[in-house]
Amino acid sequence: MSTFIIYPAIDMRGGKCVRLVQGDYNQETVYGDSPFHMAKDFAEAGAEWIHMVDLDGAKAKQRVNHEFVVKAAKELEAKVQIGGGIRTEDDVKFYLENGVDRVILGSVAVNDPEFTKKMLATYGGDKIAIGLDARDGYVATNGWLETSQVKAVDLGQELARFGAEVFIFTDISRDGMLSGPNIKACAELAEATGKSVIASGGVSSLADLKELRQDSEKGVAGAIVGKALYTNQFTLEEALREGR
Repeated sequence: MSTFIIYPAIDMRGGKCVRLVQGDYNQETVYGDSPFHMAKDFAEAGAEWIHMVDLDGAKAKQRVNHEFVVKAAKELEAKVQIGGGIRTEDDVKFYLENGVDRVILGSVAVNDPEFTKKMLATYGGDKIAIGLDARDGYVATNGWLETSQVKAVDLGQELARFGAEVFIFTDISRDGMLSGPNIKACAELAEATGKSVIASGGVSSLADLKELRQDSEKGVAGAIVGKALYTNQFTLEEALREGR
């Protein structure tokens, strides 16, 4: 089996840890007052990576909750990846120079592929991950408020040619629903691009993680776990054991 990494998720809005349902800002549950303390708990539980999302940033199209991200990156043992509101090279540089290990380009990867290719060329595919959030196979942008005419697999293949090494694939219909991830779509993207794909959205049980991990030879390299941890479907320690 290839490496399979569990990424506990922290979605930040208004300086708090929240979860949305299918990206809907009107369907929000607050799970904690401090993103940093949540990250610290995850790191102390043994997480190798922490996945952070600036929801305010995604909506505002600029960095908003970056202070929590930088604090986690500088003070914790775990590696940090961040997405949401990253639109310029200044944003990318800001995070990478402040200890963040990986920056996720989402909407901008669809809306400005040339910029995305430039970031891949400048910083490398291990530092720049591509977030492909899909609705019925087509990439959604701008906090999932809009759906593009671009197929996730097509964009993945194009960006892989320009140095992308890591894709984060979310099936929006499953996000926050605890209905199970779209394992088939993750494996298809991994096989089509020949790169690593991290599954996001819908993980509800240890069985989901086990099933995803079975596709690690195809390139499914990890899973982002959010709501299932916050609603105590299983513990992070259990998830990490399943990932090994």
